[in-house]
Amino acid sequence: MIRVRIALARRRHQWDGTNSGLTGHDEILRDMEMFTFYEFFAGGGMVRAGLGDGWRCLLANDFDHKKSRVYGDNWGEAGLMESDVRKLTVTDLPGQANLAWASFPCQDLSLAGSGAGLKGDRSGTFRPFWKLMKGLVRNDRAPHIIALENVCGTLTSHGGRDFGTICFGFVEAGYRVGALVVDAALFVPQSRQRLFIVGVRQGIELPPGLSVPEPTTLWHNAALRRAYGKLSGLVKSDWIWWNPPTPERRRSSLSDLIEESPTDVSWFTAEETARLLSQMSDVNLAKIEKAKLIGRPMVGGVYKRTRKDEYGRKVQRAEVRFDDVAGCLRTPAGGSSRQVLVKIDGDDVRARLLSGREAARLMGLPETYKLPTNYNESYHLTGDGVVVPVVRHLAEHLFEPILTNAGVLTMVAA
Repeated sequence: MIRVRIALARRRHQWDGTNSGLTGHDEILRDMEMFTFYEFFAGGGMVRAGLGDGWRCLLANDFDHKKSRVYGDNWGEAGLMESDVRKLTVTDLPGQANLAWASFPCQDLSLAGSGAGLKGDRSGTFRPFWKLMKGLVRNDRAPHIIALENVCGTLTSHGGRDFGTICFGFVEAGYRVGALVVDAALFVPQSRQRLFIVGVRQGIELPPGLSVPEPTTLWHNAALRRAYGKLSGLVKSDWIWWNPPTPERRRSSLSDLIEESPTDVSWFTAEETARLLSQMSDVNLAKIEKAKLIGRPMVGGVYKRTRKDEYGRKVQRAEVRFDDVAGCLRTPAGGSSRQVLVKIDGDDVRARLLSGREAARLMGLPETYKLPTNYNESYHLTGDGVVVPVVRHLAEHLFEPILTNAGVLTMVAA
């Protein structure tokens, strides 16, 4: 009965604009058995949004003051610890969590990054996080599941050695481990591939159907299969090819999420729009002309990229797509990282930056999620986050079945 009530609460709450915190039906979630979790590198709490009402946060950690403030605005201060992960000790982590989630920084692992990998100052924060996990193991408080999220560049960083180091760490700590590559476009109209490494404690039996003996094309792309091939025999012996079900067909499109009159960005002037079009190649200008002939309003996403021209010189180009899917949101380190929208209705061509609320929608956040008032802070928060429905899919089809089968629900009092 308890599990049914939680499921009903989640279903009633799911993606309807009411799950930006514990509101409304809080009372039915008090003094109940719930799953528990730690959320490291928590940002604005998008993992918490994805896990949903059947989960209780024991600790949320991030060193960024601005992100921590947004987390507190949406989820409250309980369990929130603003601190560098390097300064945390096992005694700072309360209880025993069913799940430890870490979306550690990607900059040094990204294909566009420095190439420093796990030796970098930012992505290297994986190591103090993992030191905490090993401390919990020694303290007999090992999380039943540990999940990591990062960019797919993790698979090739240092020739695959960084991925091997992470996976070996799981096995060494007493976990079976596997990985998936999930494109957020399965759930939201944003092209965003991310790597998820999921380890489950040795001795926990997996329910039938959660894994397969061989990789699948949906969850295990060629890069992951190549990275697996470079793993040690010890890691391969404890490897799991995770196999959540194929999600239902996505119903939303980029056009569905667009605001006509956003408050934080303005439509470009005619001169600014003309300048944007002047940065397009003949191929991309042909896309604009084709969109004019469609006979209905068309919305496209534009990114500025550095390309070589016919003389081999590096020039800035604007590239547009009209497949009703946005490009991957990025953190706004510069003008080229901010995604531009172009709206075409016949010969009328307008353009502007993606708004903060539109970016939040592309991450699957509800309308009531409280964003920073500063545009750059809002865009940085979302571009750095985890797509909410992706987390929900993994929770519903991997984490919760594993934990339920293992009988490790925790009684949590408000």
